[in-house]
Amino acid sequence: MSDKVIEVRDLSRRFGTTLALDGIRLEVQPGLVYGLVGANGAGKTTLIKHLLGLLRAKQGTVKVFGLDPAQHPVEVLQRIGYLSEERDLPEWMRIDELMRYTRAFHPNWDQAYGLELLELFGLDPAKKVKHLSKGMRAQAGLIAVVSHRPDLLLLDEPSTGLDAVVRRDILNAIVRTVADDGRTAIFSSHLLDEVEQMSDHVFMVDGGKLVLEGSLDEIKESHHLLVLRFPRACERLPPIEGVLSAEGSGNTWKVVCNGAAGQVREAAQAMGGEVTLSRGASLQEIFVARVGRDRLKASQE
Repeated sequence: MSDKVIEVRDLSRRFGTTLALDGIRLEVQPGLVYGLVGANGAGKTTLIKHLLGLLRAKQGTVKVFGLDPAQHPVEVLQRIGYLSEERDLPEWMRIDELMRYTRAFHPNWDQAYGLELLELFGLDPAKKVKHLSKGMRAQAGLIAVVSHRPDLLLLDEPSTGLDAVVRRDILNAIVRTVADDGRTAIFSSHLLDEVEQMSDHVFMVDGGKLVLEGSLDEIKESHHLLVLRFPRACERLPPIEGVLSAEGSGNTWKVVCNGAAGQVREAAQAMGGEVTLSRGASLQEIFVARVGRDRLKASQE
């Protein structure tokens, strides 16, 4: 396997007057789970389409396993397992027929692994796709794309519309298994708690730009949430270096800062205030601080 599973350099994409991607630069290494987060319309799906070769890079370059996926689709796609949010599956097929059909395109198909996952999820191979619930469709679709043990698994909103139990089973049994085998998984999701639970590394996209990226541990260690209390009420929190966002009114304000918790504490004390709470920020809190609450709402719609 290539040292770099994915290498994107200065990728921009415009649809009419809309700039969908704006100078994206990122690298993906083997053996990790990557979370791709952003509001609807942030550019996540457009980026994934470039990785699959469904869109050709017009500005910048895209390399997957060292190759341009638009110019070398067979070599690239045979090493990728991909499932879209729509989970389009042929209605007339039974599950076992779906597996045989998919197997024909992948000489590395692992029949024993596919059967193991069918049993794990309790899916009846003789059941037709049109009779499957939304959760069962997601499970069947995922089994079809991972049973050839792809080097790269791309999941675009894999948990949309699924209950918590199915989400947990899918992520734990498939995404983590792929990464533990030394392969790579990227999943785009608006469920930030899910991304925080499963990811080793995070890409945060907003307005077509990569606004934050790094290992999840590094991102969380460098962002802090503090609650500040002042003796006098204020309509607006005075500017404090390092504060990314501030919410509150009157005497109490909640702030998220980037690598400056001590500095913020000192600034608050200099203004006569005190820190009543200090802890690491969650990924959702970091997302809101970086791109705004309206974007968070848009990502969940």
